[in-house]
Amino acid sequence: MKHSAPEGLPPYFNIDPDQALSALGEPTTTEGFGTIARACEAGRSDLTSRGLEESGQRRLRLFSTWEITRYLIPVATGHFRRVLKANPTLPQGRSETKSGAKWFTLDEVLRLRAHFGAEGSKAKEYLPYRPSNLPAKLVAVANFKGGVGKTSTAAHLAMSAALDGYKVLVVDLDSQGSMTSIFGGKVADEWQTVFPLLARHYASYQRSENQRRQDRGEAPQPLDDTLATALEMRTQDLIQSTHWPNIDLIGAQLNLYWAEFQIPVWRMQGRGWKLWDALTDIFTADGVLDEYDVIFLDTPPALGYLTINGLAAADILLVPVGASFLEFDSTGRFFDMLHSTFGSIEEAENMAARALGRDGLAFQWDAVRAVITRYDGTQQAELAALMQTYLGGTLSPHRQDFTALIGQAGEQVQGIYEADYRDFNRETYVRGRETFDATYAAFKTLLLGSWRRDELAAEQVAAE
Repeated sequence: MKHSAPEGLPPYFNIDPDQALSALGEPTTTEGFGTIARACEAGRSDLTSRGLEESGQRRLRLFSTWEITRYLIPVATGHFRRVLKANPTLPQGRSETKSGAKWFTLDEVLRLRAHFGAEGSKAKEYLPYRPSNLPAKLVAVANFKGGVGKTSTAAHLAMSAALDGYKVLVVDLDSQGSMTSIFGGKVADEWQTVFPLLARHYASYQRSENQRRQDRGEAPQPLDDTLATALEMRTQDLIQSTHWPNIDLIGAQLNLYWAEFQIPVWRMQGRGWKLWDALTDIFTADGVLDEYDVIFLDTPPALGYLTINGLAAADILLVPVGASFLEFDSTGRFFDMLHSTFGSIEEAENMAARALGRDGLAFQWDAVRAVITRYDGTQQAELAALMQTYLGGTLSPHRQDFTALIGQAGEQVQGIYEADYRDFNRETYVRGRETFDATYAAFKTLLLGSWRRDELAAEQVAAE
């Protein structure tokens, strides 16, 4: 729109109302939202189609010898090549030219890591620490402030853990489905999300209540079709593979938001239903915690019932936050709401427990850390230091820098670990990896510490 404001005045002076009207367009109706949504769907399909194979499936890039020996397997390049030559049954990689560098799939890298772990020096960490007799650790990434890098942080941590050799499950609890898109998931409706798991948990509660009613001579409450169907479903029915060989996904889509309306209805019908235990109980019953090493839960940007389930299930809680006053203020309110919400649950449950002479409920997390994301040290150092002063050990001392690699990878619809380093300036790639590698190192320290604490506790119990 052209403005008639004199030169030097801000552009909001002297806007002509008739020109404003001509630029306004027709009023938008409800159907107009559908038109916009279809346009976005077409654009989303176009964007996500980039980098796909002819079959329409996502494919993870290959990894070079340089990258493997620098980032994935701690061994000198020369020794790596000698081991491959001496063991022709191991993956040998492929070259784009006769004398060019060798490239390997991640699945091949995992096989090579297993070989070095079995045959290599015991002084090197070829395989990541993982107590064999302990369940997977659940990690929730949450904040109700949008734009703090919540989903990006969760996705990159999942990729980091996979590159480190862990078997990972990603659970998308956000009906926006951004995490699902990152991993190329296909979700037709809410029955391919966690919704049937929550319904199954409630249906199991009602079935137990019906047995009690029958024991008292009362008529049972019939289960509707939704609950009856959910009782037949297992977590494994919902898990889909991704283009990462050791990352699986339970996806999300818009209909998952229905759970936010359905759960309170179930709660009203079953006052004794412990809805916050749904994911934990179902994952335990289905053996999911034994099938994976780490489970990442990406929560919605709101403290609703889905987020409560994710937070209650989590062993480790990560809260991404930007180094700005508004994000710091919002995050403080987020923690205040967590205090109120889980405190209220504990208070209500413990009143009943005391009356029945039972042990009370006390939520507990192995570790809770706020993580500064999208950090600009030239602009935000002072505020970050102030946040560290107030939050102390709750704020991770590592700041996740925003680098050019993050923006470039995002434009190519990839996580930074999915991006081929040849598409970037080498310095840009190395610097971009450094900040996410450091983020993972800070997280892995929490992961290993919590596992070790559990391991020592189990040994102490066994010795008594």
